[in-house]
Amino acid sequence: MDFTLTPEIEKLRQRIRCFVDEEIIPLEANKDNYDAHENIREDILATLRDKVKSAGMWAPQVSPEFGGLGINTVAMAACYEEMNRSIFGPAAFNCAAPDEGNMFILNRVGTPEQKKRWLRPIAEGHVRSAFAMTEPKGCGSDPSLTYTTATKAGGKWIINGRKWFITGAKGAQHFILIARTSDDSRKGLTAFLFDADDAGWNIERRIPIMGPEEHGGHCELSFDGLEIPDENRLMNVGDGLKVTQIRLGTARLTHCMRWLGMAKRAMEIALEYVETRDSFGAKLIDHETIQTKLGDAAMSIQIGRLLTMNAAWKLDQGSFARKEVSMAKIQVAYTLNKVVDAALQLNGARGYSKDTPLEWMYRYARQAKLVDGASEVHKMVLSRNLLNERTDFWSWGHDV
Repeated sequence: MDFTLTPEIEKLRQRIRCFVDEEIIPLEANKDNYDAHENIREDILATLRDKVKSAGMWAPQVSPEFGGLGINTVAMAACYEEMNRSIFGPAAFNCAAPDEGNMFILNRVGTPEQKKRWLRPIAEGHVRSAFAMTEPKGCGSDPSLTYTTATKAGGKWIINGRKWFITGAKGAQHFILIARTSDDSRKGLTAFLFDADDAGWNIERRIPIMGPEEHGGHCELSFDGLEIPDENRLMNVGDGLKVTQIRLGTARLTHCMRWLGMAKRAMEIALEYVETRDSFGAKLIDHETIQTKLGDAAMSIQIGRLLTMNAAWKLDQGSFARKEVSMAKIQVAYTLNKVVDAALQLNGARGYSKDTPLEWMYRYARQAKLVDGASEVHKMVLSRNLLNERTDFWSWGHDV
């Protein structure tokens, strides 16, 4: 396994880091740059995006055909980490959830016509999108518990049901919807594409949450006779679960990439403070307890980076990397919460205040253990792999 970056990717990583330092992080200190939901204001974001495009760093994960750079998953890990050293970073580069995951799945399985109609506008930054899977009566970590129905009527599908905690729904133009088309346990779901302007659906509410929100929030949607032409079906009838597995595998890992950048930024803020703050006749950094806390956080971040890079490398080799992605998701979600908490503690009252983004990160971090599969579900997945593979669970992999 070789995670060495090519000279081109290393140069791109450094350019992204410089851009984040010089253009994005300074915006965090001015509260006028935030919207009502504690994310970057739309007009400020638009200006940043223009600068990113001019600098040739726009949506690097997207193929050049759609305006990106076409980098692989290992390169994404290095670049996304740099982007999310700022809480505003991923959106500026068009690498934020849920658009990033939707672009991935549309590029992977969409027809040429679907890519032109649905992918290109997202990739070029003209519209936002959402992925409508989770339901009030179901379990967000188990897509098989889907009750929203899609009934075939001639050349159309009629959608009825309800979804909730749909990230980015407010303001999204393009949607990917998972609905039940049969009672088959494995082939009972189908994925569809619909537009915000289509009739027969509604945003019932933007659900209040404890932390800052992505653009578009987390919404509850109702469907009452939404008509979707069969040409807007994604993959085959019954492939809905497959669509979710393909999308969420990489999307879970890109969350890890971004969270590691946030954890590293939290450590940067902590280091800057403890190196200058006096306490009991010495700098905070000179106290052994402080050094222990910093060392533990640094090690946790590196463990998360290695797990994430290993999963990224396996994805690039053509593997589904399911257990590797699950391990990364569990570890990095835990690490983000642990490291941000440690950084806040090291900053004392300053960390609890809004003078730094640490309190923002602290509230945001808690969702990491829930989104795209709760940590307990991923541990259950690992347990199943262990039972099936026994000692081969830890195999190194080899050429035959």
